[in-house]
Amino acid sequence: MEEKSQHAERRKGGGIITMPFIFSNEICEKLAVVGFGTNMLSYLTTQLHLPLTKAANTITNFGGTAALTPLIGAFIADAFAGRFWTITVASIIYQIGMISLTVSAIMPKLRPPPCTQNHNVCLEASSGQLAILYISLLLTAIGSGGIRPCVVAFGADQFDEADPKQKTTTWKFFNWYYFCMGASILMAVTVIVYIQDNIGWGWGLGIPTIAMALSIIAFIFGYPLYRNLDPAGSPFTRLIQVCVAAYEKRKVPMVSDPKLLYENEDLDAAISLGGKLIHTKSMKFLDKAAIVREEDNVKAPNPWKLNTIHRVEELKSLIRMGPIWAAGILLITAYAQQSTFSLQQAKTLNRHLTKSFQIPAASMSVFTQTSLLSTIIFYDRIFVPIVRKFTGLERGISFLTRMSIGFFISLLATFVAGFVELKRKDAAMAHGLIDQPHSIIPMTVFWLMPQYCLHGIAEAFMSIGHLEFFYDQAPESMRSTATALFWLSISAGNYTSTFLVTLVHKFSAGPGGSNWLPNNNLNKGKLENFYWLITLLQFVNLIYYLFCAKFYTFKPVQVCKREDEKVKEDAVELASHV
Repeated sequence: MEEKSQHAERRKGGGIITMPFIFSNEICEKLAVVGFGTNMLSYLTTQLHLPLTKAANTITNFGGTAALTPLIGAFIADAFAGRFWTITVASIIYQIGMISLTVSAIMPKLRPPPCTQNHNVCLEASSGQLAILYISLLLTAIGSGGIRPCVVAFGADQFDEADPKQKTTTWKFFNWYYFCMGASILMAVTVIVYIQDNIGWGWGLGIPTIAMALSIIAFIFGYPLYRNLDPAGSPFTRLIQVCVAAYEKRKVPMVSDPKLLYENEDLDAAISLGGKLIHTKSMKFLDKAAIVREEDNVKAPNPWKLNTIHRVEELKSLIRMGPIWAAGILLITAYAQQSTFSLQQAKTLNRHLTKSFQIPAASMSVFTQTSLLSTIIFYDRIFVPIVRKFTGLERGISFLTRMSIGFFISLLATFVAGFVELKRKDAAMAHGLIDQPHSIIPMTVFWLMPQYCLHGIAEAFMSIGHLEFFYDQAPESMRSTATALFWLSISAGNYTSTFLVTLVHKFSAGPGGSNWLPNNNLNKGKLENFYWLITLLQFVNLIYYLFCAKFYTFKPVQVCKREDEKVKEDAVELASHV
């Protein structure tokens, strides 16, 4: 218990005062990646002259890679470096990537010459020019890998869940986190995109680059105030050790009483500060890793042969999270279309607010972010207090219920998008513009607003609920890794979008160059069918999710109650985490 008290001592500090320093890093990272990512289709098609489907797949591949690297960053943070230093080093790598992107946008030799006036001659970017772009994007993706999983976990770490005064702060933190992220994205899709379209890509990328540099300084400046938890060793190694030990003892008879399974509080002290995981009846074959044999040394066990029940339950918790994790992939696939085909739709419509001012096509996602922020405020200030009276839950509804609402609204978004595309093509045909892909259809761009807004509302429910789920249900020593799973679902969603677009483009090709997703003329395509295909997939996914949620087993934790900041060993309760 003395060792456990020493670890608990390191939890001093933190609290609300640390939030500005932590959020500044996330805000600037989002300002940079979204400021470029939202308008990347325009950059790739108008500056580098890539075909539409190649540009769309480049965007989703980059998004997928940037969301995949958090697994590496989370592993480094949880196993070796800790979250503070992982964020710091990753931010510097990200900064180098942004500088490289900015330089490539400023120097004419690093991009192809402009198209001729009638778009008859458009030289596609050379392999060397694309290489510079890809290297820059790779650096930002690596940087994101250290920032994304650690910032949210590091921020949540600043609130001690065992402290009654901070009991409800952690789940509210996720709303604040997403709100700040949404506000940053809102600025990116308005101010930054406007600068890119009307002043130049040099300034459009230079401003986020400068902001990122300032955020790194601010984040490091707050170091004395943070609650820093020491890394508890490689979580992946512990998981593998449980598997190896369980396999080696596969022929050993199961014990009659789970209380006979191996426990060692001193051994698990560093990975169970918030409470000890207790035995669950599922996946009993893994319990064999905790069976004590005569040859096992219980005082100094070999983890490849004997593991505590806490470590066995760590692995069980992650396995149980898998089906819920997988359900989030298709929502990201649907959401990804906003930066590809929805953007291309917006470019064909009338975006003028006045005779001299028009909304940049990439800024249409302002409606997504506005509805996201409005929904978060409504959810936190109105919805939760009202629903809490009926459910008795501090957070109003469980994160599983919150996610199901988000899934349903996302389904509506793509369903509506299909009908809006039919309306857009009817308007193009009525005005004889079907064969003129670069002409503006006399139909207001605000017809696209419902699908953008619905995606924002869906994200406020599903994505925040997903993030809560990962942080809450993951073993505490793996929270960076668990948060990385959130970004991994985004990665899988983007890659699924790439795969889906490629398949649809290939198999919908018909005579005369017809295609659901044509490269050059969206007016001749059948984008509405693509949207409805995603709607159908989301409907099947919703049924799958509801089935998984119904049978999900919440992580059981035995926690010690506190009295005057001192641990009472004889007072324990079961935390259901709902």
